[in-house]
Amino acid sequence: MRIPKPSASGRALYTTDERRRRDETVWTLVQGILAPVQFLVFLVSLGLILRYLATGEGLIAAEFSIVVKTLTLYSIMVTGSIWEKVVFGRYLFARPFFWEDVFSILVLALHTAYLLALFTDALSSGALMALALAAYLTYLINAGQFLWKLRLARLDQAGRALALGNGSSLSGSTS
Repeated sequence: MRIPKPSASGRALYTTDERRRRDETVWTLVQGILAPVQFLVFLVSLGLILRYLATGEGLIAAEFSIVVKTLTLYSIMVTGSIWEKVVFGRYLFARPFFWEDVFSILVLALHTAYLLALFTDALSSGALMALALAAYLTYLINAGQFLWKLRLARLDQAGRALALGNGSSLSGSTS
């Protein structure tokens, strides 16, 4: 069985020490909990936005849900930065997650722009919803980037297990 290389450069996603730190830190569990929570908040909020756009009803619920989604995003970004510091020794732009972090800045900027526009009445309700949808699109792309890295980490783990000759399970934390 051939295991694909974990990156285009062929370099493993984690060094042995980084993998150990990743597996030992509580921040890996925190990220593993916050990521699906954020996705659930996103789905509910997206539904409320689409309902408002389709019917003109539920503006306050949609706006509130976007604020909750943004606060959830801030939480995962702060804890993710701490995780990155523990695992890689820097808060942002560590080699394995450089482009994900770059795109995360755009996600944060759009979500923050939504909050600023909401609280300053800078945009109409329709424009606010369009901005929120743009922020959500960038969030989905960024989530996809991180899911791809999770997949690469699992492939790397499988490759290492095969190289050791033990064929161990792919279970366990890998993000």
